[in-house]
Amino acid sequence: MTIDADHDHAPDLDEGLKALVHPVRRAILAKLAEPERYFAGQEPPLSFGVCAGAIERSCPLSQSSISAHLAALHAAGLVETRRVGTFVFYRRNDGAIDALIRGLAKSLDRPEPTP
Repeated sequence: MTIDADHDHAPDLDEGLKALVHPVRRAILAKLAEPERYFAGQEPPLSFGVCAGAIERSCPLSQSSISAHLAALHAAGLVETRRVGTFVFYRRNDGAIDALIRGLAKSLDRPEPTP
């Protein structure tokens, strides 16, 4: 499920959890939470998101592995993409991440965590 247009729409719980199982995907999301810290100096500006190439350079895996991880995060709706020419930029979808956390809490019949 892609959630590019609706920031607060909850991703599919199973798809979202499956995307978060892999530690590399969690690390990518953590870095995207602070793009100024991890991807400073990127051209064009970080307001576009983080270029896929910059994400690939920040991880000790092959380009194809990182692309697969980014695709899984996008399919789960946890990142949004923006294409500019031949470049793809990624940004965390914090609304979807928050909705996923709320959905997990609800599925476990637990009160929602307070921010």
